[in-house]
Amino acid sequence: MWANGFKWMFLIIGTMIGAGYASGRELWEFFGAESGLAIMLFSFLFASSCFIILSISAKQQSSHYLPVLQEIMGKRLARMYDCMILIYLFSVTVIMLAGGGATLEVIHVPYWLGTVFIGGMVVILFLWDTRGMTSMNALIIPVLILFLLGVLIAFQSLLGFPIQFRVEQQHNWPSALTFTALNILPLIAVLSAVGKEINRKGEIWIASIGSGVILGGISYLYNESLLQVSGDIMLYEIPLFAILKHYPYFMVLVMSGLLWLAIYTTAAAGVFGLLSRMREWLKGPAWLIALLIVSIMAPLTTIGFSTLISILYPLYGVLNLYVLAAILLYPILHHRSIVK
Repeated sequence: MWANGFKWMFLIIGTMIGAGYASGRELWEFFGAESGLAIMLFSFLFASSCFIILSISAKQQSSHYLPVLQEIMGKRLARMYDCMILIYLFSVTVIMLAGGGATLEVIHVPYWLGTVFIGGMVVILFLWDTRGMTSMNALIIPVLILFLLGVLIAFQSLLGFPIQFRVEQQHNWPSALTFTALNILPLIAVLSAVGKEINRKGEIWIASIGSGVILGGISYLYNESLLQVSGDIMLYEIPLFAILKHYPYFMVLVMSGLLWLAIYTTAAAGVFGLLSRMREWLKGPAWLIALLIVSIMAPLTTIGFSTLISILYPLYGVLNLYVLAAILLYPILHHRSIVK
């Protein structure tokens, strides 16, 4: 039970900790000053959402997200959100593949070769099907967490841990709702794909509480560290580098490598979500379907997606609030089915 619980926990964290999160950009955009309570609230909402999604997945013994969506929202709305999730996963994965290529340009690898490399690594992962995805997260995510925590704790100790929490100054709490909502679609897509592999309720408790506590703790520490360098963040495209300027150049290279791994885990999670849904229409080994998906995406990595994302993300932010509300209300409306 514990081993499986940690496996699902790392899958959740791997889906959440993408390049946007690991770089500090997402946290800085949503939180910032007066956000301690918001991050605590996010941790609770996130853990609750994971628990509900995993519980429904286990009950449905699902292999993709559509049965879970239908259970949460009804068949009519599920069709609309089915299309939304496909577009979301596709667009985000294309951006991750492009980001993986751009990141390797730092060490003078041509952009096209870097894109082919990360795409190839994603395809290779699915030679082992679902086990490849969960094993990769179990290997990479603890390393990402340890290095990120190490940098943040060392930075705070350098400053003498100037962290303060004053209840009267916690005015940014609504950000918890939008931040959780923006991350809910990939969670549904990925966690619904493993429903048939969940054996015990205890696995769900471990995965949900563990991921909520870890992500909440890292988010709080990361946000407080970014506040200490807020005057320099505008000078950096990646906020994490505003913290790393206090470290030797070697650490910048190490963390750049870890950012690439964060991009990789997000790209893999996107392909995993798409693959699990497309298996209803396509038959064949997982790696072959993954190769097809990545091959379709490859030409699109040369197109600028900033305009697409500037339209899609605000739209998802609004529409996802409804999904989040439906998930959180599910235990109230279906009490008997969620507690079994």
